[in-house]
Amino acid sequence: MATVKMKFRPSKGDNKEGSLFIQIIHRRVARQLKTGYKLFREEWDPLRSQVIIPSDPGDRRSHLSTIQSNMDERMAALARIVRQLEQSGEEYTSAKVVEIYLSPPADGFIAFMRDLIRQLTQIGKDRTASSYSTTLNSFIRFHGEREVQWEQVDSKLMIRYETYLKENGVCPNSSSYYMRNLRAMYNRAAESEVTLHRNPFRDVYTGVGKTVKRAVSKEVVKQLRDMDLSLSPPADFARDIFMFSFYTRGMSFIDIAFLRKDDIRNGTLSYRRKKTNQLLSVKWEKQMQEIVDKHDTVDSPYLLPIIKIAYENERCQYSTAAHRINRHLKAIGNRLGLSMPLTCYVARHTWASVAKNKNIPISVISEAMGHDSESTTRIYLASLDTSEIDNANNMIINLL
Repeated sequence: MATVKMKFRPSKGDNKEGSLFIQIIHRRVARQLKTGYKLFREEWDPLRSQVIIPSDPGDRRSHLSTIQSNMDERMAALARIVRQLEQSGEEYTSAKVVEIYLSPPADGFIAFMRDLIRQLTQIGKDRTASSYSTTLNSFIRFHGEREVQWEQVDSKLMIRYETYLKENGVCPNSSSYYMRNLRAMYNRAAESEVTLHRNPFRDVYTGVGKTVKRAVSKEVVKQLRDMDLSLSPPADFARDIFMFSFYTRGMSFIDIAFLRKDDIRNGTLSYRRKKTNQLLSVKWEKQMQEIVDKHDTVDSPYLLPIIKIAYENERCQYSTAAHRINRHLKAIGNRLGLSMPLTCYVARHTWASVAKNKNIPISVISEAMGHDSESTTRIYLASLDTSEIDNANNMIINLL
């Protein structure tokens, strides 16, 4: 009869977490299942083969309890598979146990999400498919590859997932992002009558809280513009993309990446926002042209060399470029002594903040940024600059 054991492989480095895995042995042939969970050496009991749960209350205790609970479920599922194989009377191997464990039923939650992502990709909904895929990958890191039956998708499961995200340093807004995506996919299943709607997300956070200020001053933008980055072409290009976004009223990076040369006609740049499909027009200024002239795209239909091979896995090229450019921008921000990470998105926030400080009407800012309504713009601007409130508070304090 096959044996199923929980194992721990410590890290070779000091003060680093090791890996938790499951070992299946049958007739002296062993197979391993990764769990994605990490522990410190002192959090593992090798005699009992289980996680050590500290007595003191706290985030680590909760995190380790969640790991042990999830591992107990996985061990129980594997034990059931072994019993069923033994009762069948047929020959089997440890590899067969793993195969059955990882084989998803056709009507499971994970299988449904994967199929939905494939459908969205096929009809060109790449942005939604990418968001759902990121969420699914996160959920699988929490739960493992094992399928989730529909009756298991309940409030308790989502609370455990939310706890896992929190204990792994995921901020509330990012956690909410994952939950909202899972909810959207779950709702599609319920609407298609694949499952009954049990409202599994009722006890987890799915709101959107205010984020920290992500705008810099116009003085910082000037510093950034005037920096000599000629010795580092990748950093120089990252700075140019930031400035191009600022010059084009805070154009988002994905829209910049997919701009084509024929989008410029009669001194006007016209493009559709990837997020909303809204058509926007921007007067073509000399500062924009200077950036375009600086970077060679002779053999490309695109305006800037972000997507370098047209029509070939463009979404992947865009995503890779975004990570690379933001990495260089953060390094530039450190050189400037900024207290916040400098990213492409900061250019959009900064344009809006500078426009607000110059008393440009909300209606104009709203139209410039492609917002659906002025109320959206007001919410957007509310989180950018609290200087007036801070000044008022300082004045009141000084009255004492």
